Amino acid sequence: MTYHTTVSATLEPGSPAQLGAHFDGGGTNFAVFSEHAAQVFLCLFSPDGKTEEMRLPLPERTGSVWHGYLPGLAPGTLYGYRVSGPYDPDSGHRFNRNKLLIDPYTREFHGAFSDHTATFGYQHAAPESDLSFDSRDSAPFVAKSVVSDPALFPLDAQPLGNGWHETLIYEAHVKGLTKCHPDIPKTARGTYDGLATPAMLDHLTKLGVTAVELLPVQSIKSEGALSGRGLVNYWGYNTIGFFAPEPRYFGPAGVRGFRAMVDRFHAAGIEVILDVVYNHSAEGDHLGPTLSFRGLDNAAYYRLQDDNPRYYVNDTGCGNTLNVTHPFVTRMILDSLRFWVQGMGVDGFRFDLATTICREADGFDRNGRFLTALRQDPVLAGVKLIAEPWDIGPGGYQLGGFPATFSEWNDRYRDTVRKFWRGDAHGAQELGSALLGTAYVFDKRGRRVWSSINYAASHDGFTLADTTRYEKRHNQANGEGNRDGHKANFSDNFGVEGPSPDPDIQAQRAKRQRNMLATVFLSQGTPMLLAGDEGGHSQNGNNNSYCQDTEISWINWSTLDPDQITFTAALSRFRRNTPVLRQMDFLHGATRETDRRKDVEWRGFDGKPLNWGDETLSSLCLHLRGNAESVAGKACSDEVLLAFNRSDDDLDLLVPNTPSNKWVREIETSNAGQDATPVDGERIRVPAHSVSAFVLRDGPRE
Repeated sequence: MTYHTTVSATLEPGSPAQLGAHFDGGGTNFAVFSEHAAQVFLCLFSPDGKTEEMRLPLPERTGSVWHGYLPGLAPGTLYGYRVSGPYDPDSGHRFNRNKLLIDPYTREFHGAFSDHTATFGYQHAAPESDLSFDSRDSAPFVAKSVVSDPALFPLDAQPLGNGWHETLIYEAHVKGLTKCHPDIPKTARGTYDGLATPAMLDHLTKLGVTAVELLPVQSIKSEGALSGRGLVNYWGYNTIGFFAPEPRYFGPAGVRGFRAMVDRFHAAGIEVILDVVYNHSAEGDHLGPTLSFRGLDNAAYYRLQDDNPRYYVNDTGCGNTLNVTHPFVTRMILDSLRFWVQGMGVDGFRFDLATTICREADGFDRNGRFLTALRQDPVLAGVKLIAEPWDIGPGGYQLGGFPATFSEWNDRYRDTVRKFWRGDAHGAQELGSALLGTAYVFDKRGRRVWSSINYAASHDGFTLADTTRYEKRHNQANGEGNRDGHKANFSDNFGVEGPSPDPDIQAQRAKRQRNMLATVFLSQGTPMLLAGDEGGHSQNGNNNSYCQDTEISWINWSTLDPDQITFTAALSRFRRNTPVLRQMDFLHGATRETDRRKDVEWRGFDGKPLNWGDETLSSLCLHLRGNAESVAGKACSDEVLLAFNRSDDDLDLLVPNTPSNKWVREIETSNAGQDATPVDGERIRVPAHSVSAFVLRDGPRE
């Protein structure tokens, strides 16, 4: 839409009600929060962003909101703020009106951020460091905020609403997933436009994916240290604009491409979940640039050390921590979440370092201000909420500590699966808990089985294939002396570090991957698959590829194993067809009232009770009957027998006696091909180092 208006040179009072810049058809209202500022100036720029054409003081302050209305100002106008006030780092204030600041609520950016030293509020080379004051204009080196056309972001989207018990999450990076896909048009590769093309939708549908979880797509600024090494923040956990889609992923459709992508996913029955980073900003520590929050009101937006407010609380390990206990920071986060749901169609959020945003003065509080406000919000009540339940601050590890409306990344599950298949002592005991949703952690306060997000690999760490190829990290390309990334990967290279031409080693590695994939899909809880793991994607041993916007991270579709992809699809289909694997309630061996049989039973391959006290236990069977009404209130009559054989020998399994129907083996991991095999007789052979899944069907399957 084209607007033809004449801009007034005088700001009218406007309204403080809606933060950000909002065009109403006749002009634009500007409103921005700053509690400690002396004055806020609106700066208007030429269409190319190079010339500041007008600087106007916002005429009104209502509480802590500065506001004004400019008649005739149309969408597409470039702007920023300058804020005057005390520059006193020792007191926590870092106002510097020479620094152009982006609007925290902007939905679009023009231009890019530079690492030029003029973006710092202090003289970068001064002996006094950040206690000095820099008077240079930073505007040439800062992206400009854009007054958005409201037609670009109609607030009319509705979440898809897939049930948690149906969910299979596929964690992916927009560029990494599509950059090298041969069936995606070249102009769309690496973009939002390419993410929901027919080629990708066909692949995801084949896998049975019901939700894609995208690494951060809110606007990103790479750290200066990475730029100095010729690298970028590839993962994107360094947000500078919480309302604006990251421009580096724009394709031919520009900003419209994001909503169009979501709409195409929804048409295919696939939800979109965003990984969001509300725990810190891209402004870094006290030596970082002044781009937005620091210059608007450092003491309000950030948590500062009580005894020395020159420095930031760093519970995130990223230099600063947003002050989520401040009502206007809470408001910004909630406004941002609502925008992505209503304006962009997003179905849920995975909160990076979620412990941080749930901290009160005394630490993590599940009933604190942010979580209370989030649970009370009617727009956000129906979306999926996922916590990464830790940070590096005191008491930061909070697995199982979140409210019942949340699911959580279960890193204990990941480590348990890896350690069991690697052959660690006590691995079977830990696996027994993991297979039933890690109930000792999550079964409290009315939580459901889906609270546990079960995964064997994620973006952070080795890929699934690399857990079978490398025992040590190989992060030299990151330029940090191979000191970054996890040390403990619970991996196993089968005697050779890295690729091996030996067909026996290759076969063992492939089977190990199938075993871990099968474990994830056969466990109670919510399964998550890292993009590329379905076909054996490798990052050559790099377990911290956060700065690798290179072939290290991009999925090379030509090298993926089609047999493993087919196997993964078969696992997904089996889970989808077998409701007893998708319980809503935890199973504890309770006697069902309907038939007086237990909802779950453990046994050895010989049919006898397991000796859980045996630390060398390497083989176990799980007989699942489930609750009478265990999946979204629907009757669940199928039974499943899961047999895990980690020993070096093939084992004969004594199958439970049934009065009528025969057991059928539908999953067997010793090879990638899957054919349903009826069990004739009382025993069946389970190959060494494999998983078998048997089922008694009472109803149709796909």
